[in-house]
Amino acid sequence: MESTSTRRSGQALLVWGLLVVAANLRASLTGVGPLLDQVQADLGLAPAVAGLLNTLPLLTFVVLSPLVPRLAARWGAEQLLGAALVVLTLGIALRWVPAAGGLFGGTVLIGAGIAVGNVLLPSLIKRDFPTKVGLLTSAYATVMGGVAAVASGVAVPISEVAPGGWYTALGCWVLFALAAVLLWLPQLRAPRRAAQAIRGHRLPWGSGLAWAVTAFMGLQSLGFYVIVTWLPQVFQDNGMSAATAGWLLFLFQAVAVLTSLAVPGAMRWARDQRALATICSAVMLLGYLGLFAAPGLALLWSVVLGLGGGACLVLALAFISLRAQDASVAGALSAMAQSIGYLLAAAGPVVFGLLHTVSSGWRAPIMLMCVAAAGQTIVALVAGGGTVRSAAVDPASP
Repeated sequence: MESTSTRRSGQALLVWGLLVVAANLRASLTGVGPLLDQVQADLGLAPAVAGLLNTLPLLTFVVLSPLVPRLAARWGAEQLLGAALVVLTLGIALRWVPAAGGLFGGTVLIGAGIAVGNVLLPSLIKRDFPTKVGLLTSAYATVMGGVAAVASGVAVPISEVAPGGWYTALGCWVLFALAAVLLWLPQLRAPRRAAQAIRGHRLPWGSGLAWAVTAFMGLQSLGFYVIVTWLPQVFQDNGMSAATAGWLLFLFQAVAVLTSLAVPGAMRWARDQRALATICSAVMLLGYLGLFAAPGLALLWSVVLGLGGGACLVLALAFISLRAQDASVAGALSAMAQSIGYLLAAAGPVVFGLLHTVSSGWRAPIMLMCVAAAGQTIVALVAGGGTVRSAAVDPASP
C-alpha cells in the first residue's frame, strides 16, 4: 500500500509540475501584443521589426526543436526541462532591462526555454499517462491559455501603474517562472526513464500523416501568434483605446480556454478527430472573414476566433500524442511538428506587419489569415486520424 501511495503522490506531483510548466509557455509572449504600440514608440521600431518580438521565439523553436529528443536522450527529459525553465527565467528577467538589447536578447532566451517545453510535454504525457492523453493535454492547454489570457489583459494596466512601465509589465512574469523552477525540482531525480522514452528515433520526415500534423500545428500557431501580436493594433486603428484592445485580446484567449475544456469530451464521442478538427478550423475561417468584412464588430469576432482557436490548439497538441505509436514516436513527432510548424508560424507576424505597411491598411493582412485558415481546414481532414509508426535507428549511430 505504501508503494502504491508513493507512486500516486509522485504522479500527482508530476501532473502539478507539468501544469505549472505549461503556465509559463505563453504568458511571456502574449503580453507583448497589447504593449506593442508603446514598445514601437519608445524604441522607434518599424512594424515589421516590432513583429520580431513574437517571431524571434518562433525562430528559436525552429532551430532548437529538432535537437530536443537527442538532448533529452543524453541528459534526461526532466533534467533538460529543468534547465529550460532556468533559461526561460533568465530571459524574462533580461527583458526587465530598459534597453532594446535586453528586450530582444531576453526574447531569444524565452524562445529557447519554451521550445524545450513545447517538445517535451506531449512526450512526457504519452509516456506517463498514455490513457489520459486527451484529458491532460486539455488541462495543460487550458492552464497555458488561461495564464496567457491574463497576461494579455493585465499588460496595459500594469504598464500604466508600475514603475518602469512596459518593461515591468513584461518582466514581472519572472516570478511565475521561478515558481515553475522550484516545483520542477523533485522531477530532476528521474532522468533515465525519460531518456529511454525518446532514444533512437528519427524524425518521421517520410510520413504524410506526420506532415499533416505538422501543417496543422504550424497553421494554427501562425494564427495564434498573429492574433496575439497584431489584433490589439487592428482594434486600436478602428478607434479603440489600448486598454480596451488588450481586454478584447484577453476575451479571445478566455473564450479559447473555455472552449479547450470541452475538447476532451468531444474527442470521446468520435473514433477520430477529423470532423472536430475540420469544424473548429472552419470556425477560425469564419472569424477572419468577419474581421475582414465588418471589423467594427470586434467583440463578436474576438469570441468567434476564441471558439475556434482554443479547440484547434488542444487538437494540435493532442495530435502529437494521439497520432504517435508510442512515447518515443511522440517525442520525434513533437520535434518535427514544433520545428517545421513554427517555421511556418514564424512568418506570420512579420508578413502580417509588412502587408499592413505596404497596403496601408488591415484588409490585405486579414485576407492572408483567411487563406491560412482555409488551408488548415483542409489539412484537418488528414491530421485528425491514423497512426505515425516508429522510425527507429541503430542505437550505435551518432
